[in-house]
Amino acid sequence: MNDVREVEVVVIGAGQAGLAGAYHLRRTGFEPERDFVVLDRAPAPGGAWQFRWPSLTYGKVHGMHALPGMELTDADPARPSSEVIGEYFAAYERAFDLRVRRPVEVRAVREGPGGRLLVETSDGTWSARALINATGTWGRPFWPRYPGQETFRGRQLHTAQYPGPEAFAGARVVVVGGGASGTQHLLEIAPCASATTWVTRRPPVFREGPFDEEAGRAAVALVEERVRQGLPPRSVVSVTGLPLNDAIRQGLADGVLDRLPMFDRITPEGVEWNDGRRVGADVILWATGFRAAVDHLAPLRLREPGGGIRIEGTRAAVDPRVHLVGYGPSASTIGANRAGRAAVRDIRRLLAQEAAVAA
Repeated sequence: MNDVREVEVVVIGAGQAGLAGAYHLRRTGFEPERDFVVLDRAPAPGGAWQFRWPSLTYGKVHGMHALPGMELTDADPARPSSEVIGEYFAAYERAFDLRVRRPVEVRAVREGPGGRLLVETSDGTWSARALINATGTWGRPFWPRYPGQETFRGRQLHTAQYPGPEAFAGARVVVVGGGASGTQHLLEIAPCASATTWVTRRPPVFREGPFDEEAGRAAVALVEERVRQGLPPRSVVSVTGLPLNDAIRQGLADGVLDRLPMFDRITPEGVEWNDGRRVGADVILWATGFRAAVDHLAPLRLREPGGGIRIEGTRAAVDPRVHLVGYGPSASTIGANRAGRAAVRDIRRLLAQEAAVAA
């Protein structure tokens, strides 16, 4: 245990949620490297944003909420969001002296001696009294399995690998997925590709009118209920529907967003349905979302029988030392900010109680 470094709190992840948590730790008197450490697996500041495709400009980003204590101002809407937000996060880390360690891969979090948590990483082991897990979902893209998938002679890729529309020039592209990424990909690819086909498991739901605060609260409540039941969280977008903006309306009018039900199998040349329909394809693009990247927490046995981690506020129900921010109902930029503040408040209370008992 001589080479184990001790801190009060380890923060895993330096996206929106992790930086919000680190900010509130700093603001309430915790010193970076002495009292807490922030570990990030990404090579640079920016969280998952740094991996977004170049055509996703800042002007196309919906609902980006500023980090606590520092606004994002004068951003050029024509610049790639990966650049704008990456630079903003880097400036934020410097402004609040958060001293993020990267790239550091967290391999496992397990029970340690004296009621502490051991965080095993590519940069050694840390011992902490509490943990803020802010690992998001980008590192765990979801790839569905379909019969014949391994026989496909074309290219298969996930949203996490999407390079931008130019890579699909002249290709026949099948886009799988009814979320925001799927529709964005289709609208970008269609002018370049020779043909596009859109397939989804469920008919897409388009939302008319403004998405006001009441609607937002109702959507978050639905996601929160799943997490409270110990089920894997769904994204907030999955319960809000797709906003019917001008680009979507044009895509519907042009037939680009003419949705087909999910195919039944994949063939070497494309996809097939049981009713005999076939579509030839050179590329299958899986815009099928992501799952929470929490496998490193497996040794703590936090999962419920339903497959998710039940949380109360931000605390794991079975272990109050572990806080999940940016998970389930807080998986939005404003939700992550609030969750970071709430997690730090609870951690301070927990550590104060422990100190009182020790005294």
